[in-house]
Amino acid sequence: MRTELTIVASAHRSPRITARGGLSARLTGPDTVHLIGTAATPLGGDDMTIDIVVGVGARLTVRSVAASIALPSSSSRDSRSRWSFAVEEGGVLVFDPEPMIVASDAEHDTTSTLRFASSASVRFRERVQIGRVGEAAGRWRGTMHSDVDGRPHLRHRVELGFGTVGNDVISAPMALSSSVVYPDVRGPETGPSWVRMPLAAGGSLSTSTGRRLDTLALGL
Repeated sequence: MRTELTIVASAHRSPRITARGGLSARLTGPDTVHLIGTAATPLGGDDMTIDIVVGVGARLTVRSVAASIALPSSSSRDSRSRWSFAVEEGGVLVFDPEPMIVASDAEHDTTSTLRFASSASVRFRERVQIGRVGEAAGRWRGTMHSDVDGRPHLRHRVELGFGTVGNDVISAPMALSSSVVYPDVRGPETGPSWVRMPLAAGGSLSTSTGRRLDTLALGL
């Protein structure tokens, strides 16, 4: 299935939403949108493209009504989602959907491209869990490219699950919470399985890993 979703927020009107395929969105507040699944997706072979634009001086909060579940299909284990975010001057974006669950032996690839002005405010969080109860064969790959005022801000890639470099007998994290916050003046901080790192161009990247999402340090 091919899914396409576009959300455009402006300072002087409600967000505009266009969608086709297995994902849509509903306006749940003046500046808040909740993502809603309209079909079982992502399945193996599915391709999702989501574009989110926050205009000059606009505010947008994006959440979801439920977790997303990536499943294999009869012909493929691989699915893809491509997220593109643009936040213009003075814009405010909060992106905090429910987790992605990679079930059975599915393999899901997520690419997020975030471009924002230095006068913007961004809080971006993604959460991933490999497997439902008793499952451990799934795999997730996440890539983040972030630019501020057209200059590189962050290049980050994480893999979780079966067959990845970090999946071994010593440690096999199956859950991830990752956040990009801009601006953020807090200094670096670390724990046994989490870290917050200031970025050279401003803001911070925080990551926490473990066996289950409900055990992670989610409030970084």
